Amino acid sequence: MIKTGDEYRASIDSGREIYIDGEQVHDVTKHPMFAPIIDIRARIYDLAHDAATADVMSYVDENGERNSIANKMPLTQQDWIDKRAAIDLVLDEARGVVTRVGDETIGEMWALYDGQDVLNEVDPRFAENIRRHVKLAATGDPFHISANTDPKGDRSKRPQDQDPDMLLHVVKETGDGIIVRGAKYETAAPYATQAYTKPTIANWGDAKLSDYAVGFIADLNAPNLKFICRTGFAGRRDAADYPLSNRVDEVESLVIFDNVLIPWDDILFYRHTRAATFVRSCLHRYSALPYVHRSIRFADLMIGAALFNVRQTGLDGNPAVQEKLAMLACYREGIDAHLTAAVATAETSPGGLLMPNQSLLYAGRVWAQTQLPQMMHTARELCGGQICITPDSATFGIPGAAHWLEKYYSITDEWQADDRRKLLAFARDLLNSDYAGHRLTFQLFAQAPPFAHYQAVYRNFDFDGPLAMVRAAAELSDKVSGGARP
Repeated sequence: MIKTGDEYRASIDSGREIYIDGEQVHDVTKHPMFAPIIDIRARIYDLAHDAATADVMSYVDENGERNSIANKMPLTQQDWIDKRAAIDLVLDEARGVVTRVGDETIGEMWALYDGQDVLNEVDPRFAENIRRHVKLAATGDPFHISANTDPKGDRSKRPQDQDPDMLLHVVKETGDGIIVRGAKYETAAPYATQAYTKPTIANWGDAKLSDYAVGFIADLNAPNLKFICRTGFAGRRDAADYPLSNRVDEVESLVIFDNVLIPWDDILFYRHTRAATFVRSCLHRYSALPYVHRSIRFADLMIGAALFNVRQTGLDGNPAVQEKLAMLACYREGIDAHLTAAVATAETSPGGLLMPNQSLLYAGRVWAQTQLPQMMHTARELCGGQICITPDSATFGIPGAAHWLEKYYSITDEWQADDRRKLLAFARDLLNSDYAGHRLTFQLFAQAPPFAHYQAVYRNFDFDGPLAMVRAAAELSDKVSGGARP
């Protein structure tokens, strides 16, 4: 059954030990750096109850219960089309880009569902745990996030050869479960419900068994968790000057697991390095699609900000300007084309789900992430230098300055000073602010480091076709095998 926004707020107001900006947070739902994004997440829950949007955000299951479209296991192409429509509605409501709101990270659990045969070799209990948690996610509607990145420490050393807590690991088994120590960097952890916690991309050594090869569902209300957060962008400056920073900032934290008990029922795999390696290899086979979908919306924001800026100054008829706008449009359409094609050519997964075409999906992710810095620079060029020199909103209203700003920022009857200031402030926050820099880095690293994006394409692209073409065109002999398939 789908939660309401108020039920979600109550579920995270549990006395968690949270620190941010030099203070301890006593009510995360009301703290100025968390409240805006919590309000958006609460609104997502409420959208599934509103008559006008319920059918976009939810579906009726075989028991007559309404459940979240985001958490529904994908079985058909229509399921993916419905999921993309729900993402667009969420982003419309947010009036910006939000990523870690649950619909992206739940896909990692479906990848685990596909890997039950591998995990059964470790312990059949764990496959049963996976099936149960996937069902709970579909019907219980948790705010589910992902925990991947550890502090890591000295990467030239094995975790066993330095402070062992640099990578999350098991320190003890009990009758109730396992005790884990270490830390994870997680987006949205202080205000989420649960986290799928699994090993980072790291060297566990070549041992068959490792206490670092562990994956589980962490209840984020569990005792002995501590959340140490980066400073949020919300509340630092007026929302009139930084509308995105104050509305859609998603706060990351270092989550400390200080001897946290993980019940046996919540453990998804444990100790076997083969299981951990398998999990990492297919982790994003579903989650990459909603993650990359956000890049379409970010491209739309850049195109809109740039086009308004050139139109207000009468430059939209300039061929050089049109060329740059077309570059932004090609970037946007390239992302959309990859995702649309990945769904259109999807195939059945080992677990019976409909898996987007992996080569097209991962190639789309590479296109979205590698081109983003250049696209932001192109949009910045089109918006012009005024995004970095325009005074703040308060200055536009003070005697002595207001008259002159009204004079020099008004161009036509259509573009008066107040609207120009709003547009320039939005473009600055989108492309030039602390939030903009954070968003760029987040997009590059949030699912994996850039080299791993290319590795995913390498593992999933069908190299046999090009090899066969060249074998025939060059009239190579049968002795040439082409080597092992990557």
